[in-house]
Amino acid sequence: MSGRRWEADISAELTRRWGKSSHELGNTSGDGSCPDIWELSNGDVAMIGQDATEEYLSRLPQGVSIDPGERLVIVPRSTMIAAKADIPDA
Repeated sequence: MSGRRWEADISAELTRRWGKSSHELGNTSGDGSCPDIWELSNGDVAMIGQDATEEYLSRLPQGVSIDPGERLVIVPRSTMIAAKADIPDA
């Protein structure tokens, strides 16, 4: 991939949840707020979380940037921990 910027393949399908659902973890009130992590059919990962891009833009560590078209999303710690067993080592 040398010299090419990675781009998301938006034709990839959501194929497998990593971890437990937001309902199982108690991270949702049932009103459609559902943080989640999904493996896509091409092996990439999709995350559903709260968009916090604007709030973090002025506080990014040196060397970190958010390019146009990218968003910084936050998911609950419990969502990440629950996904640990499903995340491949390589």
